Amino acid sequence: MTLTVETPQTNAEKRNRRVGLTLLGVAAGMVGLAFASVPLYQLFCQVTGYGGTTQTAEANPKGVIAREMKVRFDVNIEHSLDWTVKPAAAITDQIGRVDTVNYIATNNSDKPLTGQAIFNVVPEKAGVYFNKIECFCFTEQTLQPGETVEMPIVFFVDPDIDENHELKTIKEITLSYTFYASDNEGS
Repeated sequence: MTLTVETPQTNAEKRNRRVGLTLLGVAAGMVGLAFASVPLYQLFCQVTGYGGTTQTAEANPKGVIAREMKVRFDVNIEHSLDWTVKPAAAITDQIGRVDTVNYIATNNSDKPLTGQAIFNVVPEKAGVYFNKIECFCFTEQTLQPGETVEMPIVFFVDPDIDENHELKTIKEITLSYTFYASDNEGS
């Protein structure tokens, strides 16, 4: 029979190895969360409307109500994208009515430029009720030198907004786009 005696040194080595493996696991988990945080945050915003994130829909199945809502359109352009973008004119319509508006974008440079837009809605709590059926913001846009294009948005405000007591007094929603140069610039 062999008797094994653990020395203080072997106990310390086991503890150090266990602590090292635990720290390695924590570091790997943090790296994984860092990569997953952007898509998880985007999913959270889409589901909850947090940060003015709008919803997507194929149609309005809930109908139209008598209450009207004014929708304003805003635009910002990152300095690295040499485009001029004119927002759509504000509209006032019944909540639930499907509307189409157009932004007008022009490439001011002498080369093709690819851009994309991110958006938000103000007031933020209204984002969950703002539904886009079609939007230029879903894809990258490449404009040739001097090219001008219409960029449509087909949308409606969900009639359920009328049941939200916090938004009963809201008479205006602003849909704001920020255009930025895409990584695929010039494609």
